[in-house]
Amino acid sequence: MFRLLCFWALASLQKTIWHVSVQVTCVASGEDTVQARKQEIIKATEQLIEAINTGDFEAYTKICDPGLTSFEPEALGNLVEGTDFHRFYFENALSKVKNPIHTILLNPHVHLIGEDAACIAYIRLTQYIDHGGAPRTMQSEETRIWHRRDGKWQNIHFHRSGSPTVPAK
Repeated sequence: MFRLLCFWALASLQKTIWHVSVQVTCVASGEDTVQARKQEIIKATEQLIEAINTGDFEAYTKICDPGLTSFEPEALGNLVEGTDFHRFYFENALSKVKNPIHTILLNPHVHLIGEDAACIAYIRLTQYIDHGGAPRTMQSEETRIWHRRDGKWQNIHFHRSGSPTVPAK
């Protein structure tokens, strides 16, 4: 009997209420917001590294600012500007890698610089299979500067020391 009355009461309410809108507002603590923004930078960095590992130059250029600057082993100590220098490695080496490449970012440390800028520093371990079939690991130390434009994070500068991007034979 009780169920029948409850059902009838709900049915009566449904006839009189035409539309109910519920808004839930979640207020994150300041620390939660900071951690979420730091995770965005780590994720953007992982996406960039994945584009490199798979030799996807188009994805790489979407993540990088057209005026990207860098210091890296391949540039022999010179400051490189733009993505044309990197295109050579994508077209002639990275896109031709047959064996899988796996990268681990060790101890990523993110510095937030205002609302729209961040710096990330980490150790990059790159695992691959060499031409003889032996597993190998390369290490490099990287720092990347990110800038958010139009709600999208773009890599504007990086500095890499240690191993080059292209796995050795």
